[in-house]
Amino acid sequence: MYLKLKTLLGAAALALSVPAAFAAEPVRFALCYDLTKAYTFITPQVAQAAKDYAALLNLRGGLEGHPIEVIVQDHGNEPQRGIECYERVKGQAITVDLLSTPVSRAVLPRAMKDGEVMVQALAGRGDAVDGEVFKWVYTLGPTYWGQAANIVGYLKKQAGGSLKGKKIAFLYIDYPFGQEPIPVLKELQKREGFELELFPYPLPGSDQSSAWSQIRRYQPDAVIHWAFSAMHVVAAKEAKRNGIGLDKVISVNWFNEVDLANIGADNAKGLRRSTTVVSGTDHPLMKDIKRELYDKGKGNGDPKFLSDIYYATGLSIYAPVFEAARLALKNEKAPLTAEKMRKGLESLKDYNAGGLLPPITVTAKDHGGGGRTRIEMWDGAKWVPQSDWSSDYNDLVWSTVKQHSAEFAKSTGQ
Repeated sequence: MYLKLKTLLGAAALALSVPAAFAAEPVRFALCYDLTKAYTFITPQVAQAAKDYAALLNLRGGLEGHPIEVIVQDHGNEPQRGIECYERVKGQAITVDLLSTPVSRAVLPRAMKDGEVMVQALAGRGDAVDGEVFKWVYTLGPTYWGQAANIVGYLKKQAGGSLKGKKIAFLYIDYPFGQEPIPVLKELQKREGFELELFPYPLPGSDQSSAWSQIRRYQPDAVIHWAFSAMHVVAAKEAKRNGIGLDKVISVNWFNEVDLANIGADNAKGLRRSTTVVSGTDHPLMKDIKRELYDKGKGNGDPKFLSDIYYATGLSIYAPVFEAARLALKNEKAPLTAEKMRKGLESLKDYNAGGLLPPITVTAKDHGGGGRTRIEMWDGAKWVPQSDWSSDYNDLVWSTVKQHSAEFAKSTGQ
């Protein structure tokens, strides 16, 4: 049985209320997030989505009769505070999620040593997708290496099956997140015969003028942009100033409806982004959340976020997590332990939450689920899919993963 969460019920911890009708022990999930500093462009929406989906499932009987509790605390993107949050929730919540690369990296060795299930979607170590090394860490989505490879695969299909002679510009914020895809892109350059030029710009991303001036002179066929938040708005202005159409730009998945509104719906026509989840509010799950929660005043945040891709991203992370817990309870019975949760996660086969996300199959070797993404384009009114869900150049992506995970294993004596 879980320990009581007395230490987590203060003002800093937000636990989802559980209907009194439940008699079974709650299943708790901890979200130690940066709610105040660097990641605030996404964390409120993801936390809101997790709590909303938990509330919806609780209205429908929870997980095999067990209510869901979602605990949210702020670590301010500070590794030490993230470690402290982890130490408070371990052994009580069945999973812990940090949603911050520096904090995830700081907590990961502890979770590995303690045998606690750590959710690490779209942040943290890319090589943590390797379940043979990172037994307790589940990325449940593509690595940035995989996402970059998928974008190149899409460009190849758009070019009729060959990228020879094409010019690709890689525009990125010059720190580890932005730099991560470079080795894969360079290897793909060798394989596919396209030209590749790198165009970094410095933190905090507000000064991109030099990079865009160089891109104007380079005259690329496509610009892959690795950035987030207001950096996209700056990029759109600089592209226009340099006479480069946004229809040449493909963004990493961190581009949301706030960025779109700040650029302007008409100005953003033709812009493409990589995505890991279906956009918009037409999906049945989104409609159920609106009807059963927000229309009845029971939502866990501002309803304006329901149309935000980051809210959908939160659902895409926690739909498989909650489903894995349900499978674990169904197959392994209560009480739910970390080992049983691992088995539940590795029981996910072609799971897509009713079409909300690409089908994921989690195995003991692949903790990412297959690494599929797709490209969508803004047509001035809505996002329109431009490709099917796909996972390209898997041999290259996994050789990169294995190279890094082997280094981690060697450094930690595994």
